[in-house]
Amino acid sequence: MLRGGIGNAVLAPISEVLARLVVQVTDTAMAAKDVLIERESFSELGSYLEKILPVLRELHDKNVRDTPPMRVSLESLEREMKKAQELIQLCGSKSRIYLLLHCRTLVKQVQDITHEIGRCLSLIPLASMNISVDSREVTSKLLVDMQSAQFRAAAADEELVEKIELGIRDQRTDSAFANDLLLQIARSVGVPQNTLALAQELEEFKKEKEEAELRKNRAEAYQLEQIIGLLSAANVKNGGSGEFHRVTGSNWQYMPFYCQLTRALMEDPVEIASGQTFERSAIEKWFRDGNTVCPVTGVELDSFELKPNHSLRSAIEESRDRSTRYNIEACGRKIKSQEDTEVQAGLWELHRLSEERPRNPTWIAEAGLLPVIVSLLESKQRATRMKTLAALSSLAAGNENKALNCDTLRQERIMDAGALPLTVRSLSRDGEERKEAVKLLLELSKVPRICDQIGKAQGCILLLATLRNEIESAVQDATALLDALSNNSQNVVQMAEANYFRPLAVRLAEGSDKDKILMASAIARMGLTDQGKATLAQDGAIGPLVKMISLGNLEAKSAALGALQNLSTLPDNRDEMIAAGVVPSLLRLLCSVTSSLVTLKEQAAATFANLASSPANTSKSNEVLESEDTLVQLLSLLNLAGPEIQGHLLRALYGIATSRDAAGARNILRAADAIQLLLPFCENSDSGVRVYALKLLFCLSGDGSGREISEFLGPTSFKTLVDVLSATWSSDEEKAAAVGILGNLPSTDNQVIERLLQAGALPPTLNLLDGVVRGTRAMPKSVQDSVVENSVAVLLHFTRPAREDLQRLAADHGAVSRLVDVLSAGSPLARARAATGLAQFSESSRRLSTPVARSSAGLFSCFFRPRETGCELHQGHCSERGSFCMLEAKAVAPLIQCLEASEAQVQEAALAALATLLHDEIWQKGVKVIADARGIRSLVRVITFGTPEAKEKALWMLEKVFRIDRYRNEFGSSAQMPLIELTSRGNSVTRPMAARILAHLQVLHSQSSYF
Repeated sequence: MLRGGIGNAVLAPISEVLARLVVQVTDTAMAAKDVLIERESFSELGSYLEKILPVLRELHDKNVRDTPPMRVSLESLEREMKKAQELIQLCGSKSRIYLLLHCRTLVKQVQDITHEIGRCLSLIPLASMNISVDSREVTSKLLVDMQSAQFRAAAADEELVEKIELGIRDQRTDSAFANDLLLQIARSVGVPQNTLALAQELEEFKKEKEEAELRKNRAEAYQLEQIIGLLSAANVKNGGSGEFHRVTGSNWQYMPFYCQLTRALMEDPVEIASGQTFERSAIEKWFRDGNTVCPVTGVELDSFELKPNHSLRSAIEESRDRSTRYNIEACGRKIKSQEDTEVQAGLWELHRLSEERPRNPTWIAEAGLLPVIVSLLESKQRATRMKTLAALSSLAAGNENKALNCDTLRQERIMDAGALPLTVRSLSRDGEERKEAVKLLLELSKVPRICDQIGKAQGCILLLATLRNEIESAVQDATALLDALSNNSQNVVQMAEANYFRPLAVRLAEGSDKDKILMASAIARMGLTDQGKATLAQDGAIGPLVKMISLGNLEAKSAALGALQNLSTLPDNRDEMIAAGVVPSLLRLLCSVTSSLVTLKEQAAATFANLASSPANTSKSNEVLESEDTLVQLLSLLNLAGPEIQGHLLRALYGIATSRDAAGARNILRAADAIQLLLPFCENSDSGVRVYALKLLFCLSGDGSGREISEFLGPTSFKTLVDVLSATWSSDEEKAAAVGILGNLPSTDNQVIERLLQAGALPPTLNLLDGVVRGTRAMPKSVQDSVVENSVAVLLHFTRPAREDLQRLAADHGAVSRLVDVLSAGSPLARARAATGLAQFSESSRRLSTPVARSSAGLFSCFFRPRETGCELHQGHCSERGSFCMLEAKAVAPLIQCLEASEAQVQEAALAALATLLHDEIWQKGVKVIADARGIRSLVRVITFGTPEAKEKALWMLEKVFRIDRYRNEFGSSAQMPLIELTSRGNSVTRPMAARILAHLQVLHSQSSYF
């Protein structure tokens, strides 16, 4: 993620912005072509958007760089797309008459949006991107066209607007003019030309005036009031389905279907004492407001009784029914046509009709339109499919009396028409279509038989579960549908396999025993991701599973153990499982003597090993695992179990012994004779047992317990460990553990050394070290570091100056050169140990260097071979294997390089090794060797940044260095400031040492109080 903007807000990656734009542009292009008002202009906008889609997709696929111009361009484009979407939504929410009146404004907005989109895209530096020349040329021409595009309102629409304005200006009140005008408007905006539809559209238009008044837009409210007055004069007749009359004051002409107060079609007509009929709610309000006269005649009323006008209500209903059936027939003709626009208009009208009155969905079904509508799900037009899904959802929902079973019959007809596979196919398409498909399936799922069919539909549950994670706005419906499908156990398992686990967790907690076993078995066999394992734990699956292994029958225990074994492989689940009481339950199973539980014991041991091998987040979990009772029980089980269980138990013990702050656990194991118990397992034929026995033994030999373990290792044990080092059957982990055990043994114990010699430990140790250091044996980094560190530790048994025979043996096998190699390639611990070994070898070099033979001088000396000079340091015959000379072994430069290390142990060991070059009889030569290897500046650096111990060693060496004039002159000035600092801030040892050197440098007098 990138950072930028105000407050360093996190910006989405450019690829995500492009992907979002592709979806926005696709949706907007489709929606633009569905707008009925100024269809030509919106369609042209949609066409432009479709043409820029390839450009955006290519930019996304090319993984373009996130540059400021690119981001500014795409963010501007997103803003314009939002404007376009808001404009399209406006066209869907406003009255069609209102939109007609504003057709010029709408077209101007479409033009401005098109220009601005072209301008935004032109800011993208296409020339500098890896896009084909043809694509750049086509795109450039498209952007020019978009920025210069001119849009005009439809001529017929502009004429209508002018006619309305003329009618208002001339104060036209005749019904003929209004009739003609209203019919023209209906044709222009796509309203059915029948009385009921026109009346409803006029009512919608009146609401625009009310909204204008609420917005306190007086100018617009006044304009709309004038237009409403003009259109209310209409008295249109169409097929006998009703008529309009102007309704204004005393000139209002009586129309029986319309309330004289609300001027709207009545739904509950009631008659008052004057004989006039009104809408019940309207006349009740009239009376509540204190009026006592008839609203039409003005006659004082002697009674306020309201009598339902049943005959008029029936007539209104009959008229509405005729109009509805006529509209359904008209829609049927439209959806059967081959014209996409007609089909979509018919679907939209059917959707509206299905929600208008409770009985309309049944009439649509009786008209035989359901199979036709379902077939439209196969359309290649996304807009058609979307409207089809919306219409079917509304038809499937219904709202009739359930006792009639009309809704169920209609839903079954939809299914029988083949809606299910086509709807499931829509689940795999883009976001908005998927949302509509989910709504339809949710309505259909309310019928039990259909719900079962939905669950069995191939890929349906997987797509629904995926949709929950991808489309936020569809989560509620998708979740409700999945919950409806969860009444079937197999569906629940499918949901879990698709990573929706909540129904499974609910069944584990609340289901029947059979259900619980089925759910646990499903978890056991699933290849869960880490996220899936975590989600199951969060959904509450662990508690019920633990109860099953404690209280269930054999089948329940087996299923629950398999599930827990799977969940325990996620470290984050460890604490929750332990808190749920799984450890005592597992131990009870492991300690059971029933032979039929062998398989269960293997599962229990594997689960326990997984828990013990995971890091704990709470000390409570560690307390449970590291308790003495737990550890002793695990040890006692080792000799009572088969290899499979033994391997898991040893892995568990190793995990506990190597966890953070596990020193107490290791002490408990040692006190329980774990070392003696483990030794036989190091020879086990099962590699799973052997590797963890060796690793655990290595762990227990640490903490300074090498001498303790050495007491239990006889010659056979030494031979076993050495054989592991060279065997082809042993793994890298086994070799690392075996050499670690040997390396942890005390290096000064003569009995240990003799047994190492008897077992032939030196050659395989050096071969193992050589393979790792020289890169001929590939290992994981952690194993590699362990092998090198502990191989060097084994070599240190053979490098003590007191045992020259062992040193010669080691040197003859190439130990010196291997130690030099480790200085450059090992971990800090390995480098420190290698430096220590070289220091011990170097201690013997002075004694082992043989003097150079002196050549006799005389009259014929010129005929003899040149005089031998010998080793520069020891002035005698030296070699790596003969005298262990560090100069001959080329160890000086790597040791000096170690002085630059940040680890104190490396610095101090390297200083100790280099100090062997400065013994009294050879110190001047040693200083020259160190100086020639550029080591003096490194020594100065150590006295500046090193530990107190390192500074002491470095000062001891520098004191000898600065006795020599050459080096005093060359390096004295650079050492003065660190030395002066030490005289004031050093400890009781370093202060006088630093002062002594400053005296050599003539900065302090030799009689200074610092001495």
